[in-house]
Amino acid sequence: MGNSGRGGDLSSQEGQTISVVREAGTVSAATINPGAELAAGTAAIDIPQLLRALKPFRFADDRRGLMELVVTVTPLVVLWIATMLLVRAGFWAGLLLAIPAGAFLLRLFIIQHDCGHGSFFRKRTANMWVGRVIGVLTLTPYEFWRRSHAQHHARTGNLDRRGLGDVDTLTVAEYRLLSPAARWRYRVYRHPLVLFGLGPAVQFLIRHRLPFGITTGGVRPWMSVATTNAAIAVFCVAVAWYFGLAAFLLVHLPITLIAATLGVWLFYIQHQFEHTVWEEGRDWSFAEAALYGSSHYELPAVLRWFSANIGVHHVHHLCSTIPSYRMQSVLRAFPELKGISRLSFRQSLGATRLALWDEGSRRLISFKEARAA
Repeated sequence: MGNSGRGGDLSSQEGQTISVVREAGTVSAATINPGAELAAGTAAIDIPQLLRALKPFRFADDRRGLMELVVTVTPLVVLWIATMLLVRAGFWAGLLLAIPAGAFLLRLFIIQHDCGHGSFFRKRTANMWVGRVIGVLTLTPYEFWRRSHAQHHARTGNLDRRGLGDVDTLTVAEYRLLSPAARWRYRVYRHPLVLFGLGPAVQFLIRHRLPFGITTGGVRPWMSVATTNAAIAVFCVAVAWYFGLAAFLLVHLPITLIAATLGVWLFYIQHQFEHTVWEEGRDWSFAEAALYGSSHYELPAVLRWFSANIGVHHVHHLCSTIPSYRMQSVLRAFPELKGISRLSFRQSLGATRLALWDEGSRRLISFKEARAA
């Protein structure tokens, strides 16, 4: 609560606030008086100024972090045990509890995500060990994921550095050069049933068990995967022995897949929207790709809580050391940021048809639009 006050003071210093209007793909300076008219195209965000203004939000609060962890883990454990006992007793309707349990597991994954950025707790050791333990439940090897995710942050929106930590995206020109078989494979990959149906299972059950794709870090990512896999095996054997293998699979697998599907959806919509930003390497800007190439997924309050504010993704990519539990304070302090790359839930549903980056119109388009062009 004290933090919100500090953030609020920033937005009113000298009677000014930071404007955030994009101007022809550039980033330039502008501050305006609150309430003043802002003509579109006449001003744009001053990224260095914004980063300085965000500095007070870039520190963890251990008490708040511990509270967030407790209010996530406790109901998850209660729901998990309740579902297991109901299923064992033959009350199959108890499987409905897997839905909220999956939502809490998603929230736990986002806490692990914050730990990976070193932003959830003050000390690196606390972030590291909490992230590692959570990784056993989320089937996500902490060190391996942390390194691949860091590369995602470093490459977002860069056409010359695609391929790691992203949803595979081709340009229209690249797609047209493909053979018919390669086009078919890409269309299958981009189909919603594959991206949000098969994809989450493959990602969390298979790919996270095999640390391919990481070219830095030496043996550490491999050790991360090996130790996480061993811990997962011990956990699964112990729980299956106590509750029974059938009950374990019937309960734990749905909860895991629900969380994985929700997580993949959030990851998709954070960068796969019509007016995102992609640039060739020579024109690419980290700041612009972060702020304009990442969405502000404006969800209802309940969904925002379960997703731990990860929808404020443009601010997160610009300044990944801001803890998720401070994101709403940032938006209150700088309300102009709410309109940057804003997507409502209804608008986000239309993003599933987008598949190709059109360098001419500078937006993501569908296969149908590409054919028409």
